Amino acid sequence: MMSDGAWEPPVGSWASSAARRRNMQAIRSRDTRPELLVRRLLHAQGLRYRVAAKPLPGLRRTADIVFRPAKLAVFIDGCYWHGCPTHYVPPKTNSGYWSEKVLRNVSRDRDTDCRLQAAGWTVLRFWEHESADDCALAIAAAVSRLRDSRD
Repeated sequence: MMSDGAWEPPVGSWASSAARRRNMQAIRSRDTRPELLVRRLLHAQGLRYRVAAKPLPGLRRTADIVFRPAKLAVFIDGCYWHGCPTHYVPPKTNSGYWSEKVLRNVSRDRDTDCRLQAAGWTVLRFWEHESADDCALAIAAAVSRLRDSRD
């Protein structure tokens, strides 16, 4: 990796520097602070769920919180990675790559929503900046409504 003292990215790497690579590798894909807050509130209400689970067996995507019997998939999206209309700020470095990455993420999110809804699932999406209390209340209400409609 090192030759004559200068940092060189590994072959096929997107990292523009060693520090950037370390930062990007440290970003969590699950168990983020907003997810943990919402999960803690849901658990306190007596709700039980799956974490980082695939709602559909053939779908290579995971929801942050899954209520299988109620067929409810919950996603808590990060403002940067999922293109929040309020908080997303385009990057200053390597903007072409990252802007395309976020667009692909948004497109994949819409595709996931469509696939789950077509399979009879309810999909709830929240932004990381939304109140955990409000998210937990909305999720609990949806679980209750979906469980009641099954009976």
